[in-house]
Amino acid sequence: MKGDRVEIVVDAGDTTRTYEMVASRAGRRVETAVRRGVVEVSEVTRNGSVVRTARFMATRVLALVEQPVPREDASERPLRDDPNVR
Repeated sequence: MKGDRVEIVVDAGDTTRTYEMVASRAGRRVETAVRRGVVEVSEVTRNGSVVRTARFMATRVLALVEQPVPREDASERPLRDDPNVR
């Protein structure tokens, strides 16, 4: 969803660098995958097309923080908010 974010903290030798991947448009999401020693973070459209990708060596990644946008779903609301539940 628009606003989904992933922050990647990478060891850059004597310092650390922070990168951020954000879903920039409505209907897009950010997906992460770890394959064969590579961390891949991609912005993906609704139909699964990759818009852009960032790749990092897994041995250099210190932190991978996924920050999804809170979704307003009926399944996620507490029961006490439901007028039919007493």
